Amino acid sequence: QVQLVESGGGLVQDGGSLRLSCASSGGTFSRYFVGWFRQAPGKEREFVAAITRSGSSTNYADSVKGRFTISRDNAKNTVYLQMNSLKPEDTAVYYCAAPKNDLTYYRSSYSSTYAYWGQGTQVTVSS
Repeated sequence: QVQLVESGGGLVQDGGSLRLSCASSGGTFSRYFVGWFRQAPGKEREFVAAITRSGSSTNYADSVKGRFTISRDNAKNTVYLQMNSLKPEDTAVYYCAAPKNDLTYYRSSYSSTYAYWGQGTQVTVSS
């Protein structure tokens, strides 16, 4: 059973930066691709970014391209989301997620692809 724990959220001003971390335990993290999603109040959960198990390939939502960077350190069982040039519309609870197998990376932008989810970390960007 893979367990995921997000950290690094907080309150930041418009244009600021944050780095989120997603730490894994209970499984072989390096075997799976990992995704980040977010959910704002009153809105559906939306895809943010995903990274392959080796870290050689990444995928981003158009709304964050050029501002966010996903990376991973398999030795530390951790995936990161560096968020720069934050905007008030980035305010949401951010979740990391992992699939049951590594065969569905082509569907990495769909929340239904993922079986394991963290509890989320709040990111608030003030204007």
